[in-house]
Amino acid sequence: MFAILHALGMFVADLFKSRTRLEAENLFLRHQLTIALRQAPSRLRLRGGDRALLIWMTRIWPDLLGFAQVVQPETILRWHRTGFKAFWRWKSRKRAGRPTIDRGLRDLIQRMSKENPQWGASRIHGELLMLGFEVAQSTVSKYMVRDGTPPSQSWKTFLQNHAEAIAAIDLCVVPTLTFDRLFAFLVLGHGRRQLLWIEVTRHPTAEWLARQITEAFPWTSAPAYLVRDNDGAYGHVFTSRVRAMGIRDRPISPQSPWQNGYAERLIGHCVASAWTEC
Repeated sequence: MFAILHALGMFVADLFKSRTRLEAENLFLRHQLTIALRQAPSRLRLRGGDRALLIWMTRIWPDLLGFAQVVQPETILRWHRTGFKAFWRWKSRKRAGRPTIDRGLRDLIQRMSKENPQWGASRIHGELLMLGFEVAQSTVSKYMVRDGTPPSQSWKTFLQNHAEAIAAIDLCVVPTLTFDRLFAFLVLGHGRRQLLWIEVTRHPTAEWLARQITEAFPWTSAPAYLVRDNDGAYGHVFTSRVRAMGIRDRPISPQSPWQNGYAERLIGHCVASAWTEC
C-alpha cells in the first residue's frame, strides 16, 4: 500500500514539472535501473503492493508492458488473472452448497429405476413424494440407473434434423480491471454455426434480453427453435417476446451444458482469444 501511495504522490508532483525536467529524470532513473539490474539476483522478490502497482499501471497504459524489465510481461498478466480468481473465490466463500442426500434414499431411487425401466424421473419423483420423501426431481434424475439406450429420440438427433431452423443463445461473464463483471449476450445460428448477434451489459434484465432477440432476428428471419439454458435472467418478458415472434422456446435440461454445446464452445473460444490478446 505504501508503494502505491508513494507512486501516486510522485505522479501528482510530476504534473508541475517541465517536460525537459521529466525527460532528464526518466533517462537518469533508467540508467540507475540498468545498473541495479546488473547486480540483482536472478529472481527478485516483489511485495504485494509492488505487484498491484504494476498491474494497475499496465492495465491503464497497456503499452508499458513492453518496458517491463524487473518481471516478464506474461508474469504481470498472470498476476491479474490470479487476483481475479482469488477475489471471486473470497466473495463466494460463504456459500453452503446443496444438502447431502441420505444413502438409503439414493439406494431406493436406484432400486425403483431398475425394477421399473419404463419410469422416468418425474414418475419416480411423484412416487417418492407420496411416500413422504422431500426430494427434487433433478436429484432423482441424477441418481437413476441408466441402461445406456434412450427411450426416444436423443437430443443430438433433434439438433441434427433441425440445424437450419435452430438458434442458440447464452450469457458469458467478462472480467474487468476492477474485478467487476460484464455480461455478454451471444446468438448463434446452428445451420452454419455463425455468430449472429453479440451485445454487452452490466445488468442482463429480461427486458434487455427481449430487446436483443428482436434486434438479432428482424422481420421474418426468426428461427423455428431457440436453445438456451435455464438462467434466471430469462424472465416472463423474454419468453413472451420469443413466443410472439413465433419461436419455439427449448430450454436445456438442468445441469446439462452439453445440450447447448455449440454456444458453450463459442464462449470458450472467445474467452481464450481475449486472454491471448491481452
